[in-house]
Amino acid sequence: MAEQLVATRTPAAFAGVTAYARRHQGDAAAAAWLALGYAYLQEGRYAEAVASLRSARAASDALEDYDEFLEARAEQLLGHHAEAATLLTGFATRHPDSIFDVEVPELLAQVLLAESNPEAAQRVLAAASGSAGRRGYQLAQAQVAEALDHPDQAAELYRHVFVAFPLSAEAAAAHARLQSLGRESMLTAADLRTVGDALYRSHRYAEAAEQYRALARRADLGPEAVASARVSAAACDLHLKRLTESEAEALPTVGDDSAARRIDLLMELARNRDDSVAVQDRIAELQARFPRSPWLAEALFSAGNMNLLSRDYAEAITDYAQLAEQFPASDHAAAAHWRAGWLSYREGHYQQAAELFDQQIRLYPSAPETVSALYWRARLDETEDHQPALAVQRYRSLIEHYTHFFYAQMARQRLAALGQPMPASAPVPRVSTGQSEFDSEIPTDDPHLLKASLLINAGLGVYVPQEIAAVPDSDSWGAVVEARLYASYGENFRALRIMKRALPHAASDPISAIPLDDWRILFPQPYWSTILAESARNNLDPYLVASLIRQESEFNPSAISGANAFGLMQLLPSVGRQMAREEGIGPISSRQLLDPILNIRLGTRYLRQILDHFGNTPEYALAAYNAGENRVTDWQSAGPYSGLDEFVESIPFSETRGYVEAILRNREIYQELDAASRARSTTSRADTTAAPQLAHPVF
Repeated sequence: MAEQLVATRTPAAFAGVTAYARRHQGDAAAAAWLALGYAYLQEGRYAEAVASLRSARAASDALEDYDEFLEARAEQLLGHHAEAATLLTGFATRHPDSIFDVEVPELLAQVLLAESNPEAAQRVLAAASGSAGRRGYQLAQAQVAEALDHPDQAAELYRHVFVAFPLSAEAAAAHARLQSLGRESMLTAADLRTVGDALYRSHRYAEAAEQYRALARRADLGPEAVASARVSAAACDLHLKRLTESEAEALPTVGDDSAARRIDLLMELARNRDDSVAVQDRIAELQARFPRSPWLAEALFSAGNMNLLSRDYAEAITDYAQLAEQFPASDHAAAAHWRAGWLSYREGHYQQAAELFDQQIRLYPSAPETVSALYWRARLDETEDHQPALAVQRYRSLIEHYTHFFYAQMARQRLAALGQPMPASAPVPRVSTGQSEFDSEIPTDDPHLLKASLLINAGLGVYVPQEIAAVPDSDSWGAVVEARLYASYGENFRALRIMKRALPHAASDPISAIPLDDWRILFPQPYWSTILAESARNNLDPYLVASLIRQESEFNPSAISGANAFGLMQLLPSVGRQMAREEGIGPISSRQLLDPILNIRLGTRYLRQILDHFGNTPEYALAAYNAGENRVTDWQSAGPYSGLDEFVESIPFSETRGYVEAILRNREIYQELDAASRARSTTSRADTTAAPQLAHPVF
């Protein structure tokens, strides 16, 4: 209820948590009142926030620092500065281990400024030098300097906040004050470039364009710097789909980098209108004039992708190979090199493909594409080089290092087909992979961890990472503990997301390498009885259904995608309505698809239909579930393929290809986990003399 309240803040959610708070006492009541106080604060209902937070303090002192700090913020926003100051004064003495200790001086300084007491605010900040690196602290310093009538100092501090923290709310506030003070001109050209580039990298293109255009208007810039700023602004416009051909043509050509980027923009516009001749003309122009420019690398990768999608594989190979050869340090080099090799294989140039696969393994051992290179090199050992023993060695290396990857599954199938002959004695290059690591020294009774548990119960997960980070030496295990905490409260999708970050190399690990309970967080089974029932009704593998749900929504029943797909199995409303009619349910609304039981019922029916359409072949059906049936039919026509492994690798959309591979991987892991669970249960029942075992602890 608290999680729903914080997320939605609907009248029903407020009423439900209020009723709960009134029915309970102690920590349970305190958590509920805190959730209400936080939600009221977010809603701008500050008086109700104050009342709820006072009730939380009266119920229990377990989260008293939260109650006091949030109440002080609400009082400040109400204009009750004296009340806020009372709560904040001496806060660190009362709560010496609170995560808010570093933030309190900033808020207290704001309160004192509102009371027209900048001298006291200055003393508060001076006494809290440990917070000096925080952007909020530095913004407060600037505000104090302004209140003390030190405009030059204030402006310089505002400038620093704006430039040093360009993506923050504090930066926006600092920029507004610079404008109000008439000091925006003190921003240097380097400042505007720094801010613009930071916004661009964060995909905040409209804001980045504003900074670049401000930079281009500066009278103190030379022609080359002006050209760079204008071209950068045009790149933002391209992302915003508002750059025209004439605008790009009119861009200045002063400076090699700007001139090269201008050509790259024109190339992208040509690609957008599917003009392959113009694309190649622009690349030829870049090659002739700027053969070392990184914009040539960008243009080659984009052109290669265009030719891949249009099935002009010869041109795609040329583009990708040229990029990899001329720009080996490019971020695109590994992917381009792999695609040149793979398309050579598809075109039947097996010797060239073998050489490129060998280079891929040697030059890019940690690149994700190298998994594919190792597998397909082994396939060439089988089919073209007639060295099955060497193929076996490669397959075994792949299985060892990428235990649950799609191509490890394919390698096991090939080993079975080959009868596992003796491996060759020649060494095979080994690819690099990560391994999951665990720190067994996780404290079980740290107050910050206990507080984190209460915060999850109060729906205030936003503060949980800070509480865990406050525990000494938590860097190595903090994310694992956070995931376990969420899982203990049934927050499966949040626990899953966090555990993915905590154990990014899990797919490379055998089941024995990670505690089984942590595997269950990575691969949860909520709604399992419904999945089993609906899978049986539609003649589906329940592990395949669970794997699809994990990939589509991470088991978040409230998920709504940018494409307007709803719920666990991410059904479009049109699909949901059609399946509901076929099920005899009648008309349904889009919001009803957020009901997990209904979503699974309709989603499994839909998956069954797609499987039937594609001859009960999961690889085709999963690709169609993600990208649409028509695309899969089109991709099938691009064959022939020697097997489903070749079809999957040939899917031109990276997202869809990864989607298919991940679900097939997930299915295998789910099967192994259930087998491991059964084995553990059998062992536990057989060991009748063993002492009773406690459940796996959260910490």
